[in-house]
Amino acid sequence: MLLYTFLISGFVSAQISFTAKVSKKQLGINERLRVDFTMNKDGDDFEPPNFENFTVVGGPSQSINNSWVNGVRSFSKSYSYFLAPQKRGTFVIGQATIKIDGETYKTLPINITVSAAIDKPKNPNDPNYIASQSTHLVAEISNAKPYLNEAIYIVYKLYFSPGTGIQNSRELDKPRYSDFWSQNIEIKDFKIEQGTYKGENYNYVILKKMVLYPQKVGKLNIEPLAYDIAVEVPTQRRDIFGRLFRSTVNRTVATGNLTIRVKPLPEAGKPADFSGAVGDFDFKLESNKQTLKATEALELKVIVSGKGNLKLFKLPKLVLPSALEVYEPEHFEKVLTRASGMHGTIIDTYTVVPNYQGSYPIPNMSFSYFDLKTKRYKTITSERLVINVDEGPMNTSNNSSGAIVENVITPNLNQFSSFKTTTNLKPIHSKPFFKSNLFWLLLLTPFLLIPFTVFMVRNRMTRALDVTGNKIRKTNRLARKYLSVAKKSLGQKEQFYDALERALHNYLKSKFRLETSEFNKEKIEEILQNKKVNRSTLEGFISLLKACELARYTPLSTVDMQNDLDKASKVINALDKQLN
Repeated sequence: MLLYTFLISGFVSAQISFTAKVSKKQLGINERLRVDFTMNKDGDDFEPPNFENFTVVGGPSQSINNSWVNGVRSFSKSYSYFLAPQKRGTFVIGQATIKIDGETYKTLPINITVSAAIDKPKNPNDPNYIASQSTHLVAEISNAKPYLNEAIYIVYKLYFSPGTGIQNSRELDKPRYSDFWSQNIEIKDFKIEQGTYKGENYNYVILKKMVLYPQKVGKLNIEPLAYDIAVEVPTQRRDIFGRLFRSTVNRTVATGNLTIRVKPLPEAGKPADFSGAVGDFDFKLESNKQTLKATEALELKVIVSGKGNLKLFKLPKLVLPSALEVYEPEHFEKVLTRASGMHGTIIDTYTVVPNYQGSYPIPNMSFSYFDLKTKRYKTITSERLVINVDEGPMNTSNNSSGAIVENVITPNLNQFSSFKTTTNLKPIHSKPFFKSNLFWLLLLTPFLLIPFTVFMVRNRMTRALDVTGNKIRKTNRLARKYLSVAKKSLGQKEQFYDALERALHNYLKSKFRLETSEFNKEKIEEILQNKKVNRSTLEGFISLLKACELARYTPLSTVDMQNDLDKASKVINALDKQLN
Protein backbone atom coordinates (compact mmCIF):
# COMPACT_ATOMS: atom_id res chain seq x y z
CA MET A 1 0.00 0.00 0.00
CA LEU A 2 2.88 2.38 0.85
CA LEU A 3 4.60 1.63 -2.48
CA TYR A 4 1.32 2.24 -4.36
CA THR A 5 0.85 5.61 -2.62
CA PHE A 6 4.45 6.59 -3.47
CA LEU A 7 4.02 5.70 -7.14
CA ILE A 8 0.74 7.65 -7.38
CA SER A 9 2.26 10.74 -5.74
CA GLY A 10 5.31 10.53 -8.06
CA PHE A 11 3.02 10.31 -11.10
CA VAL A 12 1.00 13.37 -9.97
CA SER A 13 4.17 15.39 -9.29
CA ALA A 14 5.51 14.51 -12.74
CA GLN A 15 2.41 15.80 -14.51
CA ILE A 16 2.99 18.77 -16.79
CA SER A 17 0.67 21.76 -16.58
CA PHE A 18 0.34 24.75 -18.90
CA THR A 19 -2.35 27.23 -17.86
CA ALA A 20 -3.61 30.73 -18.65
CA LYS A 21 -4.72 33.15 -15.92
CA VAL A 22 -6.16 36.67 -16.19
CA SER A 23 -6.16 39.49 -13.65
CA LYS A 24 -9.90 40.00 -14.15
CA LYS A 25 -12.66 38.64 -16.36
CA GLN A 26 -14.77 41.81 -16.31
CA LEU A 27 -13.27 45.26 -16.88
CA GLY A 28 -14.09 48.71 -18.22
CA ILE A 29 -12.87 49.84 -21.61
CA ASN A 30 -10.50 52.29 -19.88
CA GLU A 31 -8.85 49.51 -17.81
CA ARG A 32 -5.96 47.15 -18.53
CA LEU A 33 -5.93 43.34 -18.41
CA ARG A 34 -3.00 41.14 -17.43
CA VAL A 35 -2.68 37.61 -18.88
CA ASP A 36 -0.16 35.06 -17.53
CA PHE A 37 0.72 31.82 -19.34
CA THR A 38 2.39 29.56 -16.76
CA MET A 39 4.07 26.13 -17.06
CA ASN A 40 5.67 23.86 -14.46
CA LYS A 41 8.36 22.59 -16.84
CA ASP A 42 10.41 24.56 -19.32
CA GLY A 43 9.53 24.24 -23.00
CA ASP A 44 10.25 25.64 -26.44
CA ASP A 45 8.40 27.34 -29.31
CA PHE A 46 5.94 29.30 -27.16
CA GLU A 47 3.13 30.76 -29.33
CA PRO A 48 0.70 33.30 -27.78
CA PRO A 49 -2.86 33.81 -29.11
CA ASN A 50 -3.51 36.69 -31.50
CA PHE A 51 -5.35 38.73 -28.81
CA GLU A 52 -8.11 39.74 -31.21
CA ASN A 53 -10.08 42.86 -30.09
CA PHE A 54 -7.25 43.80 -27.71
CA THR A 55 -4.10 45.92 -28.09
CA VAL A 56 -0.90 44.56 -26.53
CA VAL A 57 0.46 47.51 -24.52
CA GLY A 58 3.08 45.57 -22.56
CA GLY A 59 4.99 42.34 -22.77
CA PRO A 60 5.79 39.68 -23.21
CA SER A 61 7.72 39.72 -19.96
CA GLN A 62 9.16 36.46 -18.68
CA SER A 63 9.66 35.25 -15.11
CA ILE A 64 11.20 32.01 -13.81
CA ASN A 65 10.83 30.62 -10.29
CA ASN A 66 13.12 27.80 -9.14
CA SER A 67 13.07 26.63 -5.51
CA TRP A 68 13.88 23.63 -3.31
CA VAL A 69 11.79 23.01 -0.20
CA ASN A 70 12.57 19.96 1.98
CA GLY A 71 14.42 18.37 -0.90
CA VAL A 72 11.50 18.84 -3.31
CA ARG A 73 12.11 21.01 -6.35
CA SER A 74 9.50 23.47 -7.58
CA PHE A 75 9.74 25.13 -11.01
CA SER A 76 7.48 27.59 -12.81
CA LYS A 77 7.90 29.83 -15.82
CA SER A 78 5.47 32.52 -16.98
CA TYR A 79 4.94 34.76 -20.00
CA SER A 80 2.95 37.89 -19.11
CA TYR A 81 1.06 40.31 -21.40
CA PHE A 82 -0.78 43.56 -20.66
CA LEU A 83 -3.81 44.20 -22.87
CA ALA A 84 -6.08 47.19 -23.54
CA PRO A 85 -9.57 46.47 -24.94
CA GLN A 86 -10.42 48.07 -28.29
CA LYS A 87 -14.21 48.10 -27.83
CA ARG A 88 -17.03 46.92 -25.58
CA GLY A 89 -18.39 43.36 -25.76
CA THR A 90 -17.60 39.78 -24.78
CA PHE A 91 -14.37 38.46 -26.25
CA VAL A 92 -12.20 35.34 -26.02
CA ILE A 93 -8.53 35.10 -25.09
CA GLY A 94 -7.54 32.25 -27.40
CA GLN A 95 -5.29 29.27 -26.79
CA ALA A 96 -1.54 29.59 -26.34
CA THR A 97 0.71 26.64 -27.29
CA ILE A 98 4.12 25.35 -26.23
CA LYS A 99 6.23 22.23 -26.78
CA ILE A 100 7.51 20.39 -23.69
CA ASP A 101 9.50 17.17 -24.13
CA GLY A 102 8.32 16.93 -27.73
CA GLU A 103 4.62 17.18 -26.82
CA THR A 104 2.41 20.18 -27.67
CA TYR A 105 0.35 21.68 -24.82
CA LYS A 106 -2.47 24.26 -25.09
CA THR A 107 -4.19 26.54 -22.61
CA LEU A 108 -7.96 26.79 -22.29
CA PRO A 109 -9.79 29.79 -23.86
CA ILE A 110 -10.96 32.50 -21.42
CA ASN A 111 -14.04 34.72 -21.88
CA ILE A 112 -13.57 38.42 -21.09
CA THR A 113 -16.41 40.95 -20.74
CA VAL A 114 -15.60 44.61 -21.53
CA SER A 115 -18.08 47.22 -20.29
CA ALA A 116 -18.25 51.02 -20.57
CA ALA A 117 -15.56 53.14 -18.98
CA ILE A 118 -15.59 53.14 -15.18
CA ASP A 119 -14.50 55.72 -12.63
CA LYS A 120 -11.20 54.64 -11.15
CA PRO A 121 -10.69 55.27 -7.43
CA LYS A 122 -8.02 57.85 -6.61
CA ASN A 123 -5.85 55.69 -4.37
CA PRO A 124 -2.57 57.52 -3.72
CA ASN A 125 -0.80 54.15 -3.35
CA ASP A 126 -2.18 52.71 -6.60
CA PRO A 127 0.64 52.51 -9.22
CA ASN A 128 -1.80 53.40 -12.02
CA TYR A 129 -2.95 56.51 -10.16
CA ILE A 130 0.67 57.51 -9.41
CA ALA A 131 1.59 57.07 -13.08
CA SER A 132 -1.38 59.17 -14.22
CA GLN A 133 -0.37 62.02 -11.90
CA SER A 134 3.34 61.78 -12.69
CA THR A 135 3.44 61.71 -16.51
CA HIS A 136 2.19 64.30 -19.00
CA LEU A 137 2.63 64.61 -22.78
CA VAL A 138 2.71 68.26 -23.87
CA ALA A 139 2.97 69.90 -27.32
CA GLU A 140 4.83 73.23 -27.26
CA ILE A 141 4.53 75.47 -30.34
CA SER A 142 6.83 78.31 -31.33
CA ASN A 143 4.16 80.64 -32.78
CA ALA A 144 0.38 80.26 -32.59
CA LYS A 145 -0.27 83.20 -34.97
CA PRO A 146 2.04 82.79 -37.98
CA TYR A 147 1.75 84.29 -41.43
CA LEU A 148 0.83 82.14 -44.41
CA ASN A 149 3.93 80.04 -45.33
CA GLU A 150 5.82 81.07 -42.17
CA ALA A 151 7.61 78.21 -40.41
CA ILE A 152 6.38 77.14 -36.98
CA TYR A 153 8.05 74.62 -34.71
CA ILE A 154 6.34 72.00 -32.49
CA VAL A 155 8.13 70.08 -29.72
CA TYR A 156 6.41 67.10 -28.08
CA LYS A 157 7.74 66.72 -24.52
CA LEU A 158 7.02 63.87 -22.11
CA TYR A 159 7.18 65.24 -18.56
CA PHE A 160 7.64 62.81 -15.64
CA SER A 161 8.19 63.49 -11.97
CA PRO A 162 11.67 62.88 -10.49
CA GLY A 163 10.43 59.86 -8.48
CA THR A 164 9.36 57.95 -11.61
CA GLY A 165 11.12 56.64 -14.72
CA ILE A 166 10.24 55.84 -18.35
CA GLN A 167 11.33 52.41 -19.61
CA ASN A 168 10.12 52.67 -23.21
CA SER A 169 7.59 54.46 -25.40
CA ARG A 170 5.68 53.69 -28.58
CA GLU A 171 3.80 56.09 -30.84
CA LEU A 172 0.16 55.00 -31.06
CA ASP A 173 -1.48 57.59 -33.29
CA LYS A 174 0.33 59.90 -35.72
CA PRO A 175 -1.37 63.26 -36.27
CA ARG A 176 -2.33 64.24 -39.81
CA TYR A 177 -1.10 67.76 -40.35
CA SER A 178 -3.87 68.85 -42.72
CA ASP A 179 -3.40 72.23 -44.42
CA PHE A 180 0.31 72.22 -43.47
CA TRP A 181 3.52 71.33 -45.25
CA SER A 182 5.22 69.21 -42.58
CA GLN A 183 8.69 67.82 -41.94
CA ASN A 184 9.74 65.54 -39.08
CA ILE A 185 13.04 66.44 -37.38
CA GLU A 186 14.91 63.24 -36.51
CA ILE A 187 15.90 62.79 -32.86
CA LYS A 188 19.04 60.66 -32.56
CA ASP A 189 19.41 60.56 -28.76
CA PHE A 190 16.68 60.83 -26.15
CA LYS A 191 18.19 62.95 -23.37
CA ILE A 192 16.62 63.51 -19.97
CA GLU A 193 16.43 67.22 -19.15
CA GLN A 194 15.01 69.25 -16.28
CA GLY A 195 12.12 71.67 -16.54
CA THR A 196 8.87 72.79 -14.93
CA TYR A 197 5.29 71.73 -15.60
CA LYS A 198 2.48 73.80 -14.05
CA GLY A 199 4.97 75.38 -11.64
CA GLU A 200 6.48 72.08 -10.41
CA ASN A 201 9.89 70.57 -11.13
CA TYR A 202 9.84 67.70 -13.63
CA ASN A 203 12.20 65.73 -15.81
CA TYR A 204 11.31 65.57 -19.48
CA VAL A 205 12.28 63.84 -22.72
CA ILE A 206 11.67 65.25 -26.20
CA LEU A 207 9.84 62.51 -28.12
CA LYS A 208 9.15 64.27 -31.42
CA LYS A 209 9.89 67.48 -33.32
CA MET A 210 7.99 68.87 -36.31
CA VAL A 211 8.39 71.88 -38.62
CA LEU A 212 5.13 73.09 -40.23
CA TYR A 213 4.40 75.63 -42.94
CA PRO A 214 0.69 76.65 -42.98
CA GLN A 215 -0.78 76.53 -46.48
CA LYS A 216 -4.15 78.03 -45.62
CA VAL A 217 -5.35 81.22 -43.94
CA GLY A 218 -7.61 81.13 -40.89
CA LYS A 219 -8.16 78.86 -37.90
CA LEU A 220 -6.31 75.55 -38.40
CA ASN A 221 -6.36 72.48 -36.15
CA ILE A 222 -3.41 70.24 -35.22
CA GLU A 223 -4.51 66.76 -34.16
CA PRO A 224 -3.37 65.18 -30.85
CA LEU A 225 -0.34 62.93 -30.63
CA ALA A 226 -0.75 59.72 -28.55
CA TYR A 227 1.99 57.53 -27.04
CA ASP A 228 1.94 54.29 -25.07
CA ILE A 229 4.58 54.42 -22.33
CA ALA A 230 5.90 52.06 -19.64
CA VAL A 231 6.24 54.00 -16.37
CA GLU A 232 8.28 52.86 -13.37
CA VAL A 233 6.71 54.08 -10.13
CA PRO A 234 7.78 53.46 -6.51
CA THR A 235 5.67 51.19 -4.29
CA GLN A 236 5.33 50.87 -0.51
CA ARG A 237 7.33 47.62 -0.42
CA ARG A 238 11.07 47.51 0.28
CA ASP A 239 13.81 44.94 -0.33
CA ILE A 240 16.18 43.57 2.31
CA PHE A 241 18.46 46.58 1.81
CA GLY A 242 15.65 49.08 2.50
CA ARG A 243 15.26 50.17 -1.11
CA LEU A 244 11.77 50.73 -2.48
CA PHE A 245 10.48 48.21 -5.00
CA ARG A 246 9.36 49.77 -8.26
CA SER A 247 6.32 48.74 -10.29
CA THR A 248 5.99 49.09 -14.08
CA VAL A 249 2.69 50.50 -15.35
CA ASN A 250 1.66 50.83 -18.98
CA ARG A 251 -0.17 54.06 -19.71
CA THR A 252 -1.50 55.95 -22.76
CA VAL A 253 -0.73 59.67 -22.83
CA ALA A 254 -1.89 62.22 -25.41
CA THR A 255 -1.65 65.92 -26.15
CA GLY A 256 -4.71 68.07 -26.57
CA ASN A 257 -5.85 69.68 -29.81
CA LEU A 258 -3.83 72.72 -30.88
CA THR A 259 -5.37 75.66 -32.70
CA ILE A 260 -3.30 77.86 -35.02
CA ARG A 261 -4.60 81.15 -36.38
CA VAL A 262 -2.82 81.85 -39.68
CA LYS A 263 -2.63 85.48 -40.85
CA PRO A 264 -2.82 86.35 -44.57
CA LEU A 265 0.05 88.17 -46.24
CA PRO A 266 -0.69 91.90 -46.64
CA GLU A 267 -2.07 93.10 -49.97
CA ALA A 268 -0.51 96.54 -49.63
CA GLY A 269 2.75 96.74 -51.56
CA LYS A 270 2.55 93.20 -52.96
CA PRO A 271 4.69 93.07 -56.18
CA ALA A 272 3.15 91.77 -59.37
CA ASP A 273 5.79 89.03 -59.69
CA PHE A 274 5.34 87.76 -56.09
CA SER A 275 5.07 83.93 -56.15
CA GLY A 276 4.65 83.14 -52.44
CA ALA A 277 8.23 83.29 -51.09
CA VAL A 278 8.31 84.07 -47.35
CA GLY A 279 11.54 84.41 -45.39
CA ASP A 280 14.96 86.01 -45.94
CA PHE A 281 16.60 85.36 -49.34
CA ASP A 282 19.37 86.29 -51.78
CA PHE A 283 18.88 86.17 -55.54
CA LYS A 284 21.24 86.21 -58.54
CA LEU A 285 21.63 85.20 -62.19
CA GLU A 286 24.92 83.54 -63.22
CA SER A 287 26.46 82.50 -66.56
CA ASN A 288 29.35 80.06 -66.94
CA LYS A 289 30.49 81.85 -70.14
CA GLN A 290 30.55 85.43 -71.35
CA THR A 291 32.15 84.78 -74.77
CA LEU A 292 31.61 81.76 -77.02
CA LYS A 293 31.08 80.56 -80.58
CA ALA A 294 27.83 79.93 -82.39
CA THR A 295 26.33 76.45 -81.73
CA GLU A 296 28.40 76.28 -78.53
CA ALA A 297 26.37 75.84 -75.33
CA LEU A 298 26.41 77.89 -72.15
CA GLU A 299 24.57 77.58 -68.83
CA LEU A 300 22.51 80.29 -67.16
CA LYS A 301 21.62 79.70 -63.50
CA VAL A 302 18.76 81.36 -61.63
CA ILE A 303 19.70 81.04 -57.95
CA VAL A 304 17.75 81.73 -54.74
CA SER A 305 19.39 81.02 -51.36
CA GLY A 306 18.61 81.78 -47.76
CA LYS A 307 16.04 80.85 -45.11
CA GLY A 308 12.32 80.37 -45.71
CA ASN A 309 9.80 78.24 -47.59
CA LEU A 310 12.30 77.28 -50.31
CA LYS A 311 10.36 74.23 -51.54
CA LEU A 312 7.03 76.01 -51.74
CA PHE A 313 7.42 78.62 -54.48
CA LYS A 314 8.60 78.80 -58.10
CA LEU A 315 11.64 80.66 -59.40
CA PRO A 316 11.10 83.47 -61.92
CA LYS A 317 11.27 82.43 -65.59
CA LEU A 318 14.20 83.39 -67.79
CA VAL A 319 13.44 85.61 -70.84
CA LEU A 320 16.05 85.68 -73.68
CA PRO A 321 16.50 87.18 -77.17
CA SER A 322 14.91 85.10 -79.91
CA ALA A 323 18.30 84.42 -81.54
CA LEU A 324 19.26 82.24 -78.56
CA GLU A 325 17.99 78.70 -78.31
CA VAL A 326 16.96 77.91 -74.71
CA TYR A 327 15.87 74.57 -73.26
CA GLU A 328 13.76 73.55 -70.29
CA PRO A 329 15.62 74.17 -67.03
CA GLU A 330 17.05 71.50 -64.77
CA HIS A 331 15.85 72.09 -61.21
CA PHE A 332 18.23 71.49 -58.29
CA GLU A 333 17.60 71.78 -54.53
CA LYS A 334 20.02 71.67 -51.62
CA VAL A 335 17.70 72.35 -48.69
CA LEU A 336 17.99 71.30 -45.04
CA THR A 337 14.99 71.46 -42.72
CA ARG A 338 15.92 72.37 -39.17
CA ALA A 339 13.96 73.49 -36.14
CA SER A 340 13.97 77.08 -37.42
CA GLY A 341 12.71 76.07 -40.88
CA MET A 342 14.23 75.46 -44.31
CA HIS A 343 17.76 76.64 -45.13
CA GLY A 344 19.62 76.21 -48.41
CA THR A 345 19.65 76.93 -52.13
CA ILE A 346 17.41 76.23 -55.12
CA ILE A 347 18.63 76.58 -58.71
CA ASP A 348 17.11 76.47 -62.19
CA THR A 349 19.85 75.76 -64.78
CA TYR A 350 19.05 76.69 -68.39
CA THR A 351 21.06 75.37 -71.36
CA VAL A 352 21.39 78.12 -73.99
CA VAL A 353 22.79 77.78 -77.55
CA PRO A 354 23.38 80.86 -79.78
CA ASN A 355 22.83 80.31 -83.50
CA TYR A 356 24.48 83.49 -84.86
CA GLN A 357 27.23 86.00 -84.18
CA GLY A 358 26.40 89.04 -82.15
CA SER A 359 26.13 90.62 -78.73
CA TYR A 360 23.14 89.45 -76.74
CA PRO A 361 22.10 91.32 -73.58
CA ILE A 362 20.37 89.16 -70.94
CA PRO A 363 17.58 91.21 -69.38
CA ASN A 364 17.57 91.86 -65.66
CA MET A 365 15.50 89.43 -63.58
CA SER A 366 13.66 90.27 -60.37
CA PHE A 367 12.62 88.14 -57.40
CA SER A 368 10.15 89.26 -54.72
CA TYR A 369 9.53 87.86 -51.24
CA PHE A 370 7.84 88.78 -47.97
CA ASP A 371 10.39 89.63 -45.26
CA LEU A 372 9.22 88.38 -41.85
CA LYS A 373 11.59 90.72 -39.98
CA THR A 374 10.31 93.96 -41.47
CA LYS A 375 6.80 92.64 -42.33
CA ARG A 376 7.24 94.10 -45.83
CA TYR A 377 7.80 92.88 -49.37
CA LYS A 378 11.28 93.09 -50.87
CA THR A 379 12.40 92.82 -54.49
CA ILE A 380 15.93 91.86 -55.61
CA THR A 381 17.09 92.56 -59.18
CA SER A 382 19.90 90.59 -60.83
CA GLU A 383 22.90 92.22 -62.53
CA ARG A 384 22.81 92.77 -66.29
CA LEU A 385 24.66 90.14 -68.38
CA VAL A 386 25.89 90.32 -71.99
CA ILE A 387 26.70 87.20 -74.05
CA ASN A 388 29.18 87.80 -76.91
CA VAL A 389 29.21 85.34 -79.84
CA ASP A 390 32.33 86.09 -81.94
CA GLU A 391 32.31 83.22 -84.45
CA GLY A 392 29.57 81.72 -86.60
CA PRO A 393 27.04 82.70 -89.29
CA MET A 394 25.54 86.17 -89.41
CA ASN A 395 21.86 86.72 -88.61
CA THR A 396 20.16 88.14 -91.74
CA SER A 397 16.71 88.43 -90.14
CA ASN A 398 15.17 91.73 -89.11
CA ASN A 399 16.21 91.11 -85.52
CA SER A 400 19.93 90.88 -86.27
CA SER A 401 20.69 93.65 -83.80
CA GLY A 402 20.10 91.32 -80.90
CA ALA A 403 17.07 93.18 -79.61
CA ILE A 404 15.44 91.56 -76.62
CA VAL A 405 12.41 89.53 -77.66
CA GLU A 406 10.87 86.90 -75.42
CA ASN A 407 11.96 83.49 -76.63
CA VAL A 408 9.88 80.32 -76.45
CA ILE A 409 11.61 77.68 -74.33
CA THR A 410 12.22 74.57 -76.40
CA PRO A 411 11.07 71.26 -74.90
CA ASN A 412 13.96 69.12 -73.76
CA LEU A 413 13.75 66.77 -76.74
CA ASN A 414 16.74 66.36 -79.04
CA GLN A 415 18.31 68.97 -76.79
CA PHE A 416 21.77 69.02 -78.31
CA SER A 417 20.82 68.78 -81.98
CA SER A 418 23.03 71.77 -82.80
CA PHE A 419 26.15 70.01 -81.49
CA LYS A 420 28.49 68.12 -83.80
CA THR A 421 27.82 64.41 -83.56
CA THR A 422 30.22 62.92 -86.12
CA THR A 423 31.92 59.73 -84.92
CA ASN A 424 35.10 57.86 -85.67
CA LEU A 425 34.28 54.24 -84.96
CA LYS A 426 36.66 51.33 -85.56
CA PRO A 427 35.73 47.63 -85.88
CA ILE A 428 36.52 45.33 -82.96
CA HIS A 429 38.43 42.17 -83.85
CA SER A 430 37.83 39.26 -81.48
CA LYS A 431 39.34 35.77 -81.30
CA PRO A 432 37.08 32.71 -81.77
CA PHE A 433 35.70 31.24 -78.55
CA PHE A 434 36.10 27.58 -79.60
CA LYS A 435 39.34 26.04 -78.19
CA SER A 436 40.20 29.28 -76.40
CA ASN A 437 41.50 29.31 -72.82
CA LEU A 438 38.05 30.30 -71.53
CA PHE A 439 36.47 27.42 -73.52
CA TRP A 440 38.74 24.79 -71.91
CA LEU A 441 38.30 26.34 -68.44
CA LEU A 442 34.50 26.19 -68.61
CA LEU A 443 34.64 22.64 -70.02
CA LEU A 444 36.93 21.18 -67.32
CA THR A 445 35.61 23.06 -64.25
CA PRO A 446 32.63 20.68 -63.60
CA PHE A 447 34.98 17.66 -63.57
CA LEU A 448 37.37 19.40 -61.17
CA LEU A 449 34.48 20.17 -58.78
CA ILE A 450 33.37 16.51 -58.47
CA PRO A 451 35.92 15.50 -55.73
CA PHE A 452 35.15 18.67 -53.76
CA THR A 453 31.40 18.01 -53.98
CA VAL A 454 31.84 14.39 -52.80
CA PHE A 455 33.90 15.60 -49.83
CA MET A 456 31.30 18.21 -48.85
CA VAL A 457 28.41 15.69 -49.07
CA ARG A 458 30.24 13.15 -46.89
CA ASN A 459 31.16 15.82 -44.36
CA ARG A 460 27.53 16.99 -44.16
CA MET A 461 26.28 13.41 -43.68
CA THR A 462 28.82 12.84 -40.90
CA ARG A 463 27.71 15.99 -39.12
CA ALA A 464 24.04 15.06 -39.56
CA LEU A 465 24.62 11.68 -37.84
CA ASP A 466 26.46 13.32 -34.93
CA VAL A 467 23.35 13.98 -32.79
CA THR A 468 25.25 14.94 -29.63
CA GLY A 469 27.64 17.22 -31.46
CA ASN A 470 24.80 18.92 -33.31
CA LYS A 471 22.97 19.57 -30.06
CA ILE A 472 26.11 21.10 -28.52
CA ARG A 473 26.71 23.27 -31.57
CA LYS A 474 23.07 24.38 -31.55
CA THR A 475 23.16 25.44 -27.90
CA ASN A 476 26.48 27.23 -28.44
CA ARG A 477 24.88 29.16 -31.27
CA LEU A 478 21.91 29.97 -29.02
CA ALA A 479 24.27 31.31 -26.33
CA ARG A 480 25.97 33.59 -28.85
CA LYS A 481 22.58 34.58 -30.27
CA TYR A 482 21.14 35.61 -26.91
CA LEU A 483 24.28 37.53 -25.98
CA SER A 484 23.80 39.38 -29.25
CA VAL A 485 20.10 39.94 -28.44
CA ALA A 486 21.06 41.21 -24.99
CA LYS A 487 23.50 43.68 -26.56
CA LYS A 488 20.77 45.00 -28.86
CA SER A 489 18.39 45.35 -25.89
CA LEU A 490 20.65 47.63 -23.85
CA GLY A 491 18.46 50.19 -22.11
CA GLN A 492 15.40 47.87 -22.06
CA LYS A 493 15.80 46.16 -18.71
CA GLU A 494 13.39 43.22 -18.93
CA GLN A 495 14.34 42.20 -22.49
CA PHE A 496 18.07 42.57 -21.73
CA TYR A 497 18.14 40.36 -18.63
CA ASP A 498 15.79 37.81 -20.19
CA ALA A 499 18.18 37.40 -23.14
CA LEU A 500 21.22 37.34 -20.84
CA GLU A 501 19.70 34.59 -18.68
CA ARG A 502 18.85 32.53 -21.78
CA ALA A 503 22.45 32.88 -23.03
CA LEU A 504 23.88 31.62 -19.73
CA HIS A 505 21.45 28.67 -19.60
CA ASN A 506 22.14 27.63 -23.19
CA TYR A 507 25.87 27.77 -22.55
CA LEU A 508 25.50 25.33 -19.65
CA LYS A 509 23.25 23.06 -21.73
CA SER A 510 25.98 22.84 -24.37
CA LYS A 511 28.72 22.07 -21.83
CA PHE A 512 26.98 19.58 -19.54
CA ARG A 513 24.10 18.30 -21.71
CA LEU A 514 21.52 19.34 -19.12
CA GLU A 515 17.86 20.14 -19.58
CA THR A 516 16.68 23.67 -18.69
CA SER A 517 14.39 22.29 -16.00
CA GLU A 518 17.43 21.05 -14.02
CA PHE A 519 18.79 24.55 -13.54
CA ASN A 520 19.01 26.30 -10.21
CA LYS A 521 21.86 28.16 -8.59
CA GLU A 522 22.67 25.37 -6.11
CA LYS A 523 22.81 22.72 -8.86
CA ILE A 524 24.96 24.92 -11.09
CA GLU A 525 27.35 25.70 -8.24
CA GLU A 526 27.69 21.99 -7.41
CA ILE A 527 28.45 21.10 -11.07
CA LEU A 528 31.05 23.83 -11.48
CA GLN A 529 32.75 22.85 -8.20
CA ASN A 530 32.95 19.22 -9.36
CA LYS A 531 34.55 20.43 -12.61
CA LYS A 532 37.14 22.28 -10.47
CA VAL A 533 36.29 25.73 -11.86
CA ASN A 534 38.20 28.37 -9.91
CA ARG A 535 36.26 30.25 -7.27
CA SER A 536 36.26 33.71 -8.88
CA THR A 537 34.82 32.40 -12.16
CA LEU A 538 32.17 30.36 -10.32
CA GLU A 539 31.12 33.34 -8.19
CA GLY A 540 31.01 35.55 -11.28
CA PHE A 541 28.63 33.13 -13.04
CA ILE A 542 26.34 32.83 -9.98
CA SER A 543 26.30 36.61 -9.49
CA LEU A 544 25.14 37.06 -13.08
CA LEU A 545 22.23 34.68 -12.50
CA LYS A 546 21.30 36.60 -9.35
CA ALA A 547 21.46 39.87 -11.29
CA CYS A 548 19.01 38.46 -13.83
CA GLU A 549 16.58 37.49 -11.06
CA LEU A 550 16.81 40.83 -9.21
CA ALA A 551 16.62 42.96 -12.34
CA ARG A 552 12.80 43.03 -12.27
CA TYR A 553 12.82 44.76 -8.87
CA THR A 554 15.86 47.03 -9.10
CA PRO A 555 16.20 50.25 -11.12
CA LEU A 556 19.24 49.82 -13.37
CA SER A 557 20.93 52.12 -15.86
CA THR A 558 22.34 51.31 -19.30
CA VAL A 559 25.84 51.45 -17.78
CA ASP A 560 24.88 48.68 -15.31
CA MET A 561 23.55 46.54 -18.17
CA GLN A 562 26.74 47.08 -20.22
CA ASN A 563 28.85 46.04 -17.22
CA ASP A 564 26.79 42.83 -16.82
CA LEU A 565 27.13 42.08 -20.56
CA ASP A 566 30.92 42.53 -20.42
CA LYS A 567 31.03 40.35 -17.31
CA ALA A 568 29.02 37.60 -19.07
CA SER A 569 31.44 37.52 -22.03
CA LYS A 570 34.46 37.30 -19.70
CA VAL A 571 32.88 34.57 -17.55
CA ILE A 572 31.92 32.41 -20.57
CA ASN A 573 35.44 32.79 -22.03
CA ALA A 574 36.99 31.85 -18.67
CA LEU A 575 34.75 28.76 -18.35
CA ASP A 576 35.64 27.68 -21.89
CA LYS A 577 39.35 27.72 -21.01
CA GLN A 578 38.88 25.83 -17.74
CA LEU A 579 36.39 23.21 -19.00
CA ASN A 580 38.10 22.27 -22.30
